[in-house]
Amino acid sequence: MQLLFLGTGAGMPSKQRNTSSLALKLLEERGAVWLFDCGEATQHQILHTTLKPRKVEKIFITHLHGDHIFGLPGFLGSRSFQGGDETVEIYGPPGIREYVESVLRISRTHLNYPIHFIEELDGLVFEDEEVSVQAAKLDHVIPSYGFRIEQKPLPPKLLIERARDLGVPKGPLLAKLKAGEDVLLENGRLVKSSEVTEAENKGFIVAILGDTRYCQAAIELGSGADVLVHEATFDADTQKLAGEYGHSTIRDAAEIANLASVKTLIVNHLSSRFLPEDEKKLVKEMRKVHADSFIAHDFDEFDWKIHDHALKKK
Repeated sequence: MQLLFLGTGAGMPSKQRNTSSLALKLLEERGAVWLFDCGEATQHQILHTTLKPRKVEKIFITHLHGDHIFGLPGFLGSRSFQGGDETVEIYGPPGIREYVESVLRISRTHLNYPIHFIEELDGLVFEDEEVSVQAAKLDHVIPSYGFRIEQKPLPPKLLIERARDLGVPKGPLLAKLKAGEDVLLENGRLVKSSEVTEAENKGFIVAILGDTRYCQAAIELGSGADVLVHEATFDADTQKLAGEYGHSTIRDAAEIANLASVKTLIVNHLSSRFLPEDEKKLVKEMRKVHADSFIAHDFDEFDWKIHDHALKKK
């Protein structure tokens, strides 16, 4: 699993940061990419990466402000031109279907694939044998949501050499042992699954939040997560503005991560008022509260390693 930030700015694009978009790369896990928000020029940003639009199977829209959705119709159209023909699921607040269908209709944009819209974002919104997604409403000036993505535990790893040493032949008995079943050999020996497998690996937990003030829902979505992606539009000097505009400060994000016992915090959605030279101060302010914290920049990529359950910046 990798997190690739395509746009990390707030409100409007700047020379340093494009508007909001984040790719959750699940290529190893399920051969797909999930997109979170799709601000203006997201498809332009993708051109500077190795992402393939046809690999995007799900798009999660946190809320309907323009800096999070103005790139969506263009991306959908280009995906069709570039050979994407499989269904795309779009999760978003009520109104996302009307917005997308209206723009496509008025612009006479034809897609070579169907879109399935999910506008009920309360609780479990998706689950299969590999992963589940929970959604909850945050605290913004319009309905804004966060998503918690949990990978289910991975099956134990079979220690083949150990199994052979115990006399297990090639074939279906090995599959049973890997699945957690004990097996009885022809010679009467009982081989326990625990003898020839490593313990199952815990899957990742990622929480990706839309625009929000400091709120309890953010803590709950992030609880125990390996990674929390949280907005940080303002700083301590602009705390009043944060409350008025429904946003968080960088310290708010750090406190949420701390209370939620998050391993790694990544903040995005920074105001253009902050210049590159301001970031040292912001990072210092954030890490006073939560040590393992980063400010995301456009095209930053973070890689989660299953064996040590750690997120590392590429």
